[in-house]
Amino acid sequence: MAKDSGMGTELLKAALIGYQVQQDRLEVTIADIQSQLGHRGPGRRPKATTDGMEHDTPAKRTMSAGARRRIALAQKKRWAAFHKEKAEPEKPKALKKPKKRQMSPEGKARIAAATKARWEAYRKAKAQKAAPKKARKTPPKVAKPAAVEAVAATE
Repeated sequence: MAKDSGMGTELLKAALIGYQVQQDRLEVTIADIQSQLGHRGPGRRPKATTDGMEHDTPAKRTMSAGARRRIALAQKKRWAAFHKEKAEPEKPKALKKPKKRQMSPEGKARIAAATKARWEAYRKAKAQKAAPKKARKTPPKVAKPAAVEAVAATE
């Protein structure tokens, strides 16, 4: 890169100073808006001010274990009360499902006997349908015309 005559360098330095001033003003404005919003930010960091001095923000506060435990118990208590209000009332005994009835041994025996009889009838009907098929293994003999038999006899 060719060396500038000095006028370009001075112009860039002046522009840099102008942009740094604008950056400082923006940081101050941002910090002001954040403080209005209650934003504390992480840890201690320098805070931009209008007087040009940097001031440290206070460190983030921590809570003791006992305080956290008390807050957690209070929240659980609130949720329990909330859910207790929303819970459905217990159903009266008259509306509950009746107990399932049990079948007597005699009833079971009748059902088993009827089922066995149905299966036996099914198998018997199936065997009767299959029996004629077994007898037809050879094709049935077709009667030959009389003229064909007479020719066959003369030969």
